[in-house]
Amino acid sequence: MSVSRFARIWLSALALSAIAVCAHAQTKPEFQPEVGQSGKDVVWVPSPQELVNKMLDMAKVTPKDVVMDLGSGDGRTVIAAAKRGAQALGVEYNPDMVTLSRRNAEKAGVAGKANFVEADIFKTDLTKATVITMFLLTDLNLRLRPTILTLKPGTRIVSNTFRMGEWEPDQTVELGCDTYCTAYLWIVPARVEGRWKSERGELVLKQDFQKVSGTIGSGNVAAPISRGTLSGDQISFAAGGAEYRGRVNGSAIEGTVKSEGKSSAWKATR
Repeated sequence: MSVSRFARIWLSALALSAIAVCAHAQTKPEFQPEVGQSGKDVVWVPSPQELVNKMLDMAKVTPKDVVMDLGSGDGRTVIAAAKRGAQALGVEYNPDMVTLSRRNAEKAGVAGKANFVEADIFKTDLTKATVITMFLLTDLNLRLRPTILTLKPGTRIVSNTFRMGEWEPDQTVELGCDTYCTAYLWIVPARVEGRWKSERGELVLKQDFQKVSGTIGSGNVAAPISRGTLSGDQISFAAGGAEYRGRVNGSAIEGTVKSEGKSSAWKATR
């Protein structure tokens, strides 16, 4: 056999081998997640779609929202939020799950509003979110809690099954199925603890997440506060026979006080 003929045969065999390799790569099955597969922080268990929908209902998601799902898995929560018109972002550590989520968003027709990033949830900037969804473990929620409490007051947090320790939820919904059927909602409260000046005397506030206590007045006539609550930047409490309501805006609270059937403007400043 001549050298040139041997070379032609060898090149042909090499080309056929390359074609076979490419064909094998092209026919490689798409990644499919398995319930219970391990991840960086938790194993993957999909949220029931009914609960996903309920969580978004509780957060009152609208097209004006920016929804972030921490540990977004196969993308179902992000896709559901995008279908409501929200701009939604999934944060997922597993690159295969990110690829799967993008594929699922494409199939659902919401690729323009449903985005996914391969990232660590504890190293992700959450400040642009108006709604955060998650299905993590309690210890992970507690690790995230200090960061969550620094977010803009009114940011809504919804969790499947797992809570935030002593930070009581603002709303709880049970769907009544077997497992992973409870949704919790928290609304990030404004930070109001401290001393405030007002025309009705000094306002001294103590804060325990969304619960508020303290006094208002001066000296021995300071009245204790009762029924003090925060919902985002909205504060309300009763003291000295009067009902106070206001909006917290940084170093000022402005609203109304109702006493003996009459309402008047009320303001406090730090």
